[in-house]
Amino acid sequence: MIIIDALIAILLVVAGVFGLVGSYGLLRLPDAMARLHAPTKATTLGVGGVVIASMLYFGSRGAVSARELMITLFLFLTAPVTAHFVAKVHLHLTVGYRGLPQAGERTGWAGEAHASDKVKRPD
Repeated sequence: MIIIDALIAILLVVAGVFGLVGSYGLLRLPDAMARLHAPTKATTLGVGGVVIASMLYFGSRGAVSARELMITLFLFLTAPVTAHFVAKVHLHLTVGYRGLPQAGERTGWAGEAHASDKVKRPD
C-alpha cells in the first residue's frame, strides 16, 4: 500500500512539474508556433499523470471507474486538434492565403525539394 501511495505522489509531482514547465513556456517562448508546443505537450503529460495517479488511487481502494480512462481519451483526442487549429490561425494571420504553397507544387513546406525529386532515377 505504501508503494502505491509513493507512486501516486511521484506521478502527481511529475504532473505538476510538467504543468509548470508548460505554463512557463506559454509565457516566455518567443513566437506563437513555439508557444503552441509547450502547453500542448505539458497538458497531455501533466493531466495524463494526474489521471493515472487518480486511477491508481481509486483502483487500490476497490473503486474502479472508467471516468479517468474517458478523460484521458478525450484529452488525447482534443489536444492535437486544438493545436492544429491554433497553428492554422497563426499561418493565416502571419503568412496569409497567397503565401501558402499551391496544391500540387513540388516544394516542401520547409523550403526543401519534394522527397521524390531527390531520388535519382536510372535512365
